[in-house]
Amino acid sequence: MGSRSYSQPAEGWGNTAVSQTPIPPTPIPSPSPPFNTLLPPPFRSLTKAMPEQTKVMGKDWADARREGNVDRLRLTLQTALANHTAITFELGCGHGHWLAAYGAAHPEEFCVGIDLVTHRVERSQRKQALGKLTNVVFMKAEATEFLDALLPTQKLAKIFILYPDPWPKKRHQKNRFINAANLDRLADHATPGTTLHFRTDSEAYHDWTREHLAAHPRWQLVEGAPWPFERTTFFEDMMKAKRDLLAVRLP
Repeated sequence: MGSRSYSQPAEGWGNTAVSQTPIPPTPIPSPSPPFNTLLPPPFRSLTKAMPEQTKVMGKDWADARREGNVDRLRLTLQTALANHTAITFELGCGHGHWLAAYGAAHPEEFCVGIDLVTHRVERSQRKQALGKLTNVVFMKAEATEFLDALLPTQKLAKIFILYPDPWPKKRHQKNRFINAANLDRLADHATPGTTLHFRTDSEAYHDWTREHLAAHPRWQLVEGAPWPFERTTFFEDMMKAKRDLLAVRLP
């Protein structure tokens, strides 16, 4: 957890008739930092190994790096999500507009948003602080590492994925978050009845996600359901379409 450094301006010289030695300023201790800040090293480096790094360093290095990230993140989540067993989760929270508004409108729900881009997380955390939202936490984390770090008692009650990267080029589609393995990850940490809400502007990614959900044995598509909460976001303002999907975790 980061903290701001507070210091007192340097004081003037003491009584020159008594001493020519400057009186040092009285230090002001830093306040105890809130949890809802960016994580300090080594947690702040919880980023996914890039393909070029893996190519140079090797798969064993990348796997060990990821395992270390998950272990450190698991320790953090023991504190961050302590006593919370039902989580409303936004994967890819962006600047936090949507989840901050959702958390304010649903104070009975404990909400967690993650993103991999530092400045987005910082903006999200400022919204949380300004809104005094004690039921909302934003943190920097890679999605699969976050899911793998969740404790068995920490369950996803609602999942929101808004405007994820569609990776439109065919050779990049393997990078899309929605795939069989990640739907398994989400199901592993969900309970029967957990809802998965997906929104994209990409027709191709919408169709891709529908196909993967329809083929997955642990998720069932629900047709025609309204989107549960609307709040225009920084990214939504740039989009030309809204294509929504809802799936429910099966028993």
